[in-house]
Amino acid sequence: MIIMKGHKKTSVFNLPNKITLARIALSVIIIIILVLPLDMLGIDSAKFKFYINEKLVVDLKYIIAGTLFIIASLTDFIDGYLARSRNQVTDFGKMIDAIADKVLVNSILILLAASGDIHPIIPVIIVVRDSVVNSIKMVAGSKGHVVAAIKSGKLKTACLMTGIALTLFYNMPFEFWNLRVADFLLFIATILSLYSGIQYYVMNKELIFEE
Repeated sequence: MIIMKGHKKTSVFNLPNKITLARIALSVIIIIILVLPLDMLGIDSAKFKFYINEKLVVDLKYIIAGTLFIIASLTDFIDGYLARSRNQVTDFGKMIDAIADKVLVNSILILLAASGDIHPIIPVIIVVRDSVVNSIKMVAGSKGHVVAAIKSGKLKTACLMTGIALTLFYNMPFEFWNLRVADFLLFIATILSLYSGIQYYVMNKELIFEE
């Protein structure tokens, strides 16, 4: 499929969009790794666990998932940079990028909450906030307005991505000094999620209730 932009043709299957689709594929692989029941498949899961010290036992699947998560997170910056620098921004790219971000982050938050690694209220607040903000953007878009990203939202994303990565890596190396950096970053991300959601509402409430 090709989209016309002036005299230039832009394929929706350009390099930036392919990178975004690769992020979705990586997200699915991470999900499979985290939920795969090794014992039910006849594989001894104990062989994939390592004792760092008497208190810290590391499961290899979390290390692999954490590594893939970092790679997937980096593609979020790469695809956006390439799309802008090559003038290859498409509506399909905007849509699939938003989907890729939610699949990557929200699904892992839910899985971490289900396994007891983080408090369940974290994914609840973040998923609900994302739903509200996306609805606001949809209403604004239907009226010809673009809702730009705000600083608190960007800071929330940075804290959230870093917090998730540290959680998957067992909060190392900070765990050795009993510094709960991963928990702190996820807490800050949750607070910023609420704050930025309120900001989006306040900034666009006139559009929302506009007849």
